[in-house]
Order: sequence, then C-alpha cells, then structure tokens
Amino acid sequence: QMHLVESGGGLVQPGASARLSCAASGRTFSNYAMAWFRQGPGKEREFVATINWRGTSTYYSDSVKGRFTISRDNAKNEVYLQMNSLKPEDTAVYYCASTQRAAGGNRVGGYDYWGQGTQVTVSS
Repeated sequence: QMHLVESGGGLVQPGASARLSCAASGRTFSNYAMAWFRQGPGKEREFVATINWRGTSTYYSDSVKGRFTISRDNAKNEVYLQMNSLKPEDTAVYYCASTQRAAGGNRVGGYDYWGQGTQVTVSS
C-alpha cells in the first residue's frame, strides 16, 4: 500500500501561481510513475500531468500545457505541481496518483493509489 498526501491548495487569484506537493510513503517511491488529476464541481475527474519514475519524461493535458509543470524528488519521496497563470476554470480538487507501471497514461484506471485531494480555488 502506498500512502499519498497532497498539500498546497487554497484560494488564489486569477493569474497567480501555486505549488502543490504530494508526499508518498509505504512503498519505494522511485519505482512508481506519478500523476496529478483534478475534479471540478460537477465534473468527472480529469488528467492533468504525469511523470515517469526517473523524472525524465512528462506529459500534460492540453488545458494546462505551458502553464503547469510536474516534477519529482525521489530523495524526498515527493512529487510537485507548479501551477502558473491560474484561471478560474482550474478550480478543482487536485489528486495525486501513482502506478508501478512504467507510465500510467492519462486514464484514471491507469493508477493504483490515490491521495485524498487538495482544493484549489481560483477566484478574485
């Protein structure tokens, strides 16, 4: 069992930046590909970004490409999501997820472990 805990959410103004963190425990973190998903009000959970176990390959949804950056620190067992130029439509609960596959892809079903989520609200 891998335990994932997200942090860093909150209320931010449009155009501002925020950084989410996800701390992992329970399994060898460097063996897992990691991802961020989000779920807005009344919407299905959607893919945001993923990073492979070594941190050498990343993939983003079109809606966040160029604004968000996923990264990881295997020494600290953490994965991050740097979010820039935030928009009201980025408002959602953001979830960290992991898979022992080489890459989890952009499907919810491609991931084995999930955090409890952290709320990000973009509003003036």
